[in-house]
Amino acid sequence: MILKNFIVFEGIDGAGTSTQIKKIVESNPEKFCATAEPTSGPTGLFLRKMLAGDFKVDEKTNSYLFAADRCEHIYGKNGVIETINKGKVVISDRYLFSSLAYQSISCGKELPELLNSPFPLPEYLFFFEINPEISLSRVNARNEKKEIYEKIDLQKKIATMYEEIISDYEKNADKNQIKIIRIDASKSIEEITTFIKETLQNI
Repeated sequence: MILKNFIVFEGIDGAGTSTQIKKIVESNPEKFCATAEPTSGPTGLFLRKMLAGDFKVDEKTNSYLFAADRCEHIYGKNGVIETINKGKVVISDRYLFSSLAYQSISCGKELPELLNSPFPLPEYLFFFEINPEISLSRVNARNEKKEIYEKIDLQKKIATMYEEIISDYEKNADKNQIKIIRIDASKSIEEITTFIKETLQNI
């Protein structure tokens, strides 16, 4: 199932998805609404602490928690569907594709695929492609505490998994009806913003 007026930005850490969502929403706040996963709800805040390395949970538990947070994100109060019904176009920084990429590395593909299979797909997916070494250098430049996945060996594995997942969705585009737009995330912020705006105007 496709969720109309729902757009997702995906990519490894440091790919620039957050920066671009902020710019797109600021360009037309009446039309666009920004959201993100993990969410700012109780489960999402718990997940952010886990990602920060404050504590550890079993990787399978991790998958269940992300799915629970996603359920609230889509169906909960002030969630994606409610916001779309108010006439907004929702752009999310990460969605189920992140779980398929990140959690599949740690606990295998079967559980993330099962937990995320009921969720609707976005109408459009912007996939930010970038060399993990370049993206991680951006993360390092922030001078902030790193999250548990922000390590070069993991980012390389996640980038490979992302490519596999996105390619599978592209091959089955006629069936799943999702529209995928690839972005060269190594380009300048201004170039990428212009490309996204032009693409959104055309669609």
